[in-house]
Amino acid sequence: MTKKINVLYIDDEDNNLNSFKAALRRDFKVHTALDAAEGLKIAETREFEVVIADQRMPGITGVEFFERLVKINPDPIRILLTGYSDISSVIDAINRGEVYRFIDKPWNLEQIKNAVINAAEIYYARKELKEKNERLEKLHSEMNQFVYSLSHELRGPLMSISGISKLAKMEVNEPGIVEYFEMIDSATLKLDDFIYKMLDFYRSTKIENKIVSIDFKGIFDQLMKDYQLKWDLSEIELSFDISQEEPFYSDESKIRVILNNLFSNAYKFQKENGNRWIHICIKVSRNKAYLELADNGIGIEEKHQSDVFNLFHRATQRNVGSGLGLYMVKESVEQLKGNVVLKSDVGKGTSVQVHLPDLNNN
Repeated sequence: MTKKINVLYIDDEDNNLNSFKAALRRDFKVHTALDAAEGLKIAETREFEVVIADQRMPGITGVEFFERLVKINPDPIRILLTGYSDISSVIDAINRGEVYRFIDKPWNLEQIKNAVINAAEIYYARKELKEKNERLEKLHSEMNQFVYSLSHELRGPLMSISGISKLAKMEVNEPGIVEYFEMIDSATLKLDDFIYKMLDFYRSTKIENKIVSIDFKGIFDQLMKDYQLKWDLSEIELSFDISQEEPFYSDESKIRVILNNLFSNAYKFQKENGNRWIHICIKVSRNKAYLELADNGIGIEEKHQSDVFNLFHRATQRNVGSGLGLYMVKESVEQLKGNVVLKSDVGKGTSVQVHLPDLNNN
């Protein structure tokens, strides 16, 4: 270490303090105190990597001194000097986490020097970890603010553009101009869908579970209202089998991510012609939830089926997906401690089955 380690040594024997300081002053920045009160006062005003205290001192013991020090400043690494007769107190202190290690008296110079260096390394490692955690918490807070901004500051103007475009189409009759506005509508819808996917991505991968009571029918009814405003579902036969006769606890945001992305995929990858259908099955029983969404769409080739849950993987050349949907489904399911199974045949359709446990019983 290039930086000199700051060491505070408390001992009621002046000779011990002087010999300690004389022996180690070239290696460390040594500060001393004759009693616990003076040591605590010094520890309040200076930063120390290592604090050393004698166990046997008048008034309070070294262990008791460390207990008070922890309340003032828990960061310094603590070393106790003790004789064999104090071993039971030392063991108790170590078990409670107040002491990093103890050294027998009379101490050996090399032994105590190595102990201080090792203790300082622990101090610096903990300090670095603490700083990184603080930076991570700051980044997490900033990310939350960014996601909020993404949702409100970007989607709002997009909806305004879409609304104005729809009004403009009502006031013109020229097919060429109407086509331009339809292109605007298509582009804004695609961008809004991608923003929505980004929000889902954040919810499914970055936010810890918030366990609440889940009403599957209520959630899906709300999603269907959103889909009917967003897409033309009139030419798709939809069927639902939702059965929930007992409470179920999980994270509602992640449940929505799962259902939303599965339905979105089923809609987007329908066949262009012929009979088209999507079937949704949700059953809750015995503290478990079973979700299945099946369709008779274009299906997924077998060679792609093992990769469809990977980030940004596309199993088709159709330019309608972001490659995020099934990845977010997998991430959400795993965070909810469940499992997901995909079955698909090209030209026949796809079925995705999700099994989720009740998180109040795990």
